[in-house]
Amino acid sequence: MLTLPNILTLSRILAVPLLAFLLWWPTWELGYGLAFGLYCLMGITDYFDGYLARSSGAVSRLGVFLDPIADKIMVAAVILVLTAQGILRGPYVGDMHVIAGLVILVREIAVSGLREFLGGLQVSMPVSRLAKWKTTFQLVSLGALILGTAMPWWNLDLGSLVVNVPHSVGLTTLWAAAVLTLVTGWDYLRVGLRHMD
Repeated sequence: MLTLPNILTLSRILAVPLLAFLLWWPTWELGYGLAFGLYCLMGITDYFDGYLARSSGAVSRLGVFLDPIADKIMVAAVILVLTAQGILRGPYVGDMHVIAGLVILVREIAVSGLREFLGGLQVSMPVSRLAKWKTTFQLVSLGALILGTAMPWWNLDLGSLVVNVPHSVGLTTLWAAAVLTLVTGWDYLRVGLRHMD
């Protein structure tokens, strides 16, 4: 049970409160810098826990259960705190960027419920390549939004508009993740509907 991959997964879950704490004050640039470092470390452990489990033959039911939960807890916590602190705002559309975060959260909950339903029917739902791209965009977007708040001086002057580079990258990739979230969510739903009465 306490294999290295499982310990790495558990460490990711246990680090979420600290991550949320560091993100709580948007004017605390050092806090956001530390949060960015912690977020990157959590992303690295996400890669290595799966890699180590597969390479050492230490894949366990606990690991299979905890790994996606750890990812969802981390993503949900970051989206909620960034929304609460007004980070998901941008030029022209203001806080409408929150909709992209909401789409991601709703999809994660819906797909988790669908996986649980299909698991009871002994039907597996493998992760598609497009879903992996969705996860990549999602992780990049949240990291960039954290980094943009840690570095408010990293700006680009576009004449009538001054934009923070990491923040703009974060909002753009957040919408890309939201679009892929809808596409992959629909793909999973179609699989699920085949097994429903």
